[in-house]
Amino acid sequence: MEIKQQLRLSQQLVMTPQLQQAIKLLQMSRMELIESVRQELLENPLLEEVSELSPEMRGPNADSAATVGDVDNAPLEEPALERQIAADDRRVIEESVSGKDVERRAGEIDWERYLENHALQAPLPVARAPGDGEDLPGLESTLSRGERLDEHLLWQMRMGEFREDELRFGALVVGNLDDDGYLRLDDVPPEEVVPRLAAEAGIDPEDAEEVLREMQRLDPVGTCARTLQECLRVQAEHYGMDELVLRVIDRHLPNLEKKNFAAIARDLEVSLEEVHDVAQVVADLDPRPGRNYTGPEPQYIVPDVFVHKVGDRYYVVPNDDGMPRLKISGFYRAAMVGDPKAREYIQTKLRSAQWLIRSIDQRRKTIVRVTECIVEKQRDFFDHGVEYLKPMILRDVAEAVGMHESTISRVTSNKYVHTPRGLFELKYFFNSAIRRDNDDDIASEAVKQAIKGIIAQENPAEPLSDRAIVEILGGRGIRIARRTVAKYREMLGILSSGRRRRVV
Repeated sequence: MEIKQQLRLSQQLVMTPQLQQAIKLLQMSRMELIESVRQELLENPLLEEVSELSPEMRGPNADSAATVGDVDNAPLEEPALERQIAADDRRVIEESVSGKDVERRAGEIDWERYLENHALQAPLPVARAPGDGEDLPGLESTLSRGERLDEHLLWQMRMGEFREDELRFGALVVGNLDDDGYLRLDDVPPEEVVPRLAAEAGIDPEDAEEVLREMQRLDPVGTCARTLQECLRVQAEHYGMDELVLRVIDRHLPNLEKKNFAAIARDLEVSLEEVHDVAQVVADLDPRPGRNYTGPEPQYIVPDVFVHKVGDRYYVVPNDDGMPRLKISGFYRAAMVGDPKAREYIQTKLRSAQWLIRSIDQRRKTIVRVTECIVEKQRDFFDHGVEYLKPMILRDVAEAVGMHESTISRVTSNKYVHTPRGLFELKYFFNSAIRRDNDDDIASEAVKQAIKGIIAQENPAEPLSDRAIVEILGGRGIRIARRTVAKYREMLGILSSGRRRRVV
């Protein structure tokens, strides 16, 4: 064994905190970015938010908007995000390797003059589209929270004539309802649910059954049922339906679902016409009475970018409404003069604030560039509709704007664009290609809409099978397998042909 020195040359990827922050900001949604900026405003004293801008601070290009015209547009001039980040990152690494201390790095830049000039610099401008006069919806048009099913049921019980032990049992029942309003316990048969809850509430099982029947007649009628059959029967009894409807619900729900009306008519010794009428009545009942109260909370989407059409041109405009506009504060400039520790702290926070402002600005420009490229490549979609949506993958946009595919994926994730044809996620415009005979390929989303249109025009008494839809699409030059039609149909939430059949 011996000790000796060796010289080795190697390359390795270094992810600085600034580079990690830039990547993180790029893939954030709009709401996440606003929350992150608010948190940074609390932690970094050198950051300031300006609510309103005077006209002289806005600058000459504050009202400019990016334009997407014909193919002969001027080439994009903004540097790619990776190149700028890589250049800044190399500079940080070189300075770290050279061993310069904080005071020597600070001596390269006149921080006092920088702060003095930056204090007067305008924050990011608010871009406006030509002719854009639409206002955002007011706060009074939205609700903070809807009423929950458990709250609605317990309120009705408290307004009724229930004893304390019955209210305790009712609270246990309400606490075990699923999203559809059914009373179900894991690994417990339906007939044993009430005795188990009654024992826990300290009430007689027979009294518990009576309380449950009363709860099933509360609004909405049919909640707290243990099975679908019980739910439908409670509703039928509550609305005073005749005995035939109750017999069909008790004995022939599977045949009713399969529309096997002949078997029902033979067993109950009634005519097919009567069975058809019963089927229409049962179809009007609600098999999921609790869904109106336990549905997901509405998610309000704020677009990151707008696409406006003025004449024959499309204008891509970033949405800066509600986004905090940042600038460097000059308040701590005097503290840099006397105390070396304060100077080092302020310089660290200053570099962090400067990088954050530059990263947000670069994120904004990158989203606009990617949206411009999407609008240019999907011009037929914006002009004519979803039937003209073209196949497109991340590589197509990455090559056009000079970025990596991973960057395009981050830019388009959880980012929304408001267009003349509606609000879309940027990911919506990326679709796989499906071949057509003697024609250009078609996007998978366009095929989904074609399937939806074919089913919408079918005869309800004789719905089209997946094989028949394949043949219709083949007549349009679209070659697609039957299992692919079934997959797209399920993605659209459309039932199979047997369940779509209606008796006229």
